[in-house]
Amino acid sequence: MKRRNVIKGLALLPVAGSILPQKSVLAAPVAETVSSVTVSPVTEASFMAETNIFRRIGVEPVINCMGTYTIIGGSIERTAVREAMEAAAHNFVQYDELADAIGQRLADLTGAEWGMVSAGCAAGLKHITAACVTGGNPEKLIRIPDLTGFEKTEVIIPRYSRNAYDHGIRNIGVTIVHVNTPEELEKAINPKTAMIYMTAGAQSETGQPLSLEAISAIAKPKNIPVLIDVAAQNLTIPPVHFKRGATLVAYSGGKAICGPQCAGLMLGDKSILMSAWQASSPHHGPGRDNKVGREEMIGMMAAVEDWVKRDHAGDWKKWLSWLDTISKKISGIDGIKATVFEPTGLSNKSPVLKVSWDPAKLYVNGFEIAEELGRNKPRIALAARDESDGTTSVNITTGQMQAGEEKIIADRLHEVLSKKRQPKPEMSVPTANLNGIWDVSIQFFSSTSQHSFNITQDGNWFSGTHKADFDTRNLTGTIDGSQIKFESTIRIVADNINYLFQGTVSGNTMSGDIHLGEYRTAKFTATRNGTKPARKRIQIPGGPPLAT
Repeated sequence: MKRRNVIKGLALLPVAGSILPQKSVLAAPVAETVSSVTVSPVTEASFMAETNIFRRIGVEPVINCMGTYTIIGGSIERTAVREAMEAAAHNFVQYDELADAIGQRLADLTGAEWGMVSAGCAAGLKHITAACVTGGNPEKLIRIPDLTGFEKTEVIIPRYSRNAYDHGIRNIGVTIVHVNTPEELEKAINPKTAMIYMTAGAQSETGQPLSLEAISAIAKPKNIPVLIDVAAQNLTIPPVHFKRGATLVAYSGGKAICGPQCAGLMLGDKSILMSAWQASSPHHGPGRDNKVGREEMIGMMAAVEDWVKRDHAGDWKKWLSWLDTISKKISGIDGIKATVFEPTGLSNKSPVLKVSWDPAKLYVNGFEIAEELGRNKPRIALAARDESDGTTSVNITTGQMQAGEEKIIADRLHEVLSKKRQPKPEMSVPTANLNGIWDVSIQFFSSTSQHSFNITQDGNWFSGTHKADFDTRNLTGTIDGSQIKFESTIRIVADNINYLFQGTVSGNTMSGDIHLGEYRTAKFTATRNGTKPARKRIQIPGGPPLAT
C-alpha cells in the first residue's frame, strides 16, 4: 500500500504517478455534466435543505466517508444509470428475452462468456449455487432446499472464506465442507461436490496455499466450478480472475461500479449462468424471493457501459484533491496528524485520509469523534479505531463522497477536533455488588429469551459468562455508580453477534437496553439468583471403580 504523510505546509500532491501542483488541486469545483443532467457540487446549505426527500419523513441523510456499506446505501448511482432505469420504467418487456440480451451485452463489454444481473450480489451467490446443484433441471429446482435424491449436495469453502454472505449459499440446503490445505481440498472433492466458493482477499492471492490459482488447478480437471466473490472490488476488463482460473465471478452492482443498489453482476460460464437465471425471479422456485426488476437489469448494464468509459484516473485525482482540502483545514490543530493512504488492491479502492492523535492529550478517542459526527447534523459517517501504538484515529474514505462535501467534512472535523476538552472523571464508587448468578430476560422485537449471567466483580470492573440461547460466552464490563455497561459476543463460523448492554443496577435487579449492531436493539431485565449451591462432601475412591 502506498502511503505518504500530509502535514503542515503540504505543497505537492502525487496523482496518477505524477506530481500535481497545489494550485490545480485547489481549483474551483466545476459541475460535472453527464448526459443531459448537470450535477452541482454539494454545499452545506443544499445538503441541509428541508426539501430533502428523507427529511420529509423525519430521516436525516448522511455524508458517506465510510465506503460502500449497504447499511447506509452502498453507493450513489451514476447519472447514466439513473437515466437508464428511468427509461426502462416506461415499457413492459419479456424478462427472459431481456436477460438474454443483457447477458450477451455484458459479455461483449467485459470479455466474460456471459453475464447475469441478480437482486444483489448475495442473491447471485444463491442462484449460482442452485444452478450448480440442479444443472438447470426444474424438477430439482422446485424441490430446493430438500436435496434428497440429488447428485450434487455439497459446496466446498476454504475456511478463510467463510462469511456472513454465504447464507445465500446455505439457503439452498447444501452441506458446507471446510478445507484448510490443498491436500484437504483434494480429499474433499467427490461426486457430491457441486462447486467451490471462495472470497477475494489476502489468502486467495497468488502464491498462497489456497490461492485462486491453486484451487482452480485442483478443481478444473475434476469439472468442479469455482465461484469467487469479489463484491467490493473494482471491475477489471476482462476480469482478472478468469485468467487465474475462476469459473464465475460475483460483483456487487451497488458498490464500486455505482450501479443499482439492489443489483449484482454475475459473470462467467454461460451454461451455469443460464441455469442461475432459471433459478432467479421471475421464475418460481427458491429464487423467486430475490426479484430483480427490468429497471435494475438495464441499470446494471448501463453501469458497466459507464464503467468502461469512465475517467478513473480523473476520479483518483479528484479524490486526492478532496483529501488535500480536508487535511489542510485540520493540519493547524495541535497534535493532529493526517496521512493519505492510496490502496493498490482492487477491493474498496479509493484514497483514504487517516487522522490520528494521542487521546491522552486531546481527551477524546476516535470512536467518540465518529459518534459526534455521525449523530449530529450534518451527519458524517466515518470509521474509527484505536491503534496498537496508543494513538486513536478516524478514517475518511473518498470513494462515495460527492463533490462539495469535502468542505463540509473539513469544517465539521476541524470544529470537533478543535474543542477544548477536560480529562474524563474517574468512575464513581459502585452502588451494588454484582457478584453471583443473575437470571436474565431478553425482550426481542417479538419474542422473549431466558439467559443468565455469572459475574465476578473487581471494583469498577467485572467479568464473567453470559449463557444465551445456544451457547455460553465471556462477558466484560464496568459499573460506574449504578450505571452498568458490558458486552458479550457470540461467534460461530461465518457469523457473530455483539451484545452491548447498558443500564442500571439497584440491589438485586438490573435492567436496560441492548445494542445488537445491525440486528438493532433489545431490552433486558435481570434478578439475582438467590439459590445457594448445595454443600456436599466429595468422596475420592481408593482405586479403580468396582462398578460402572
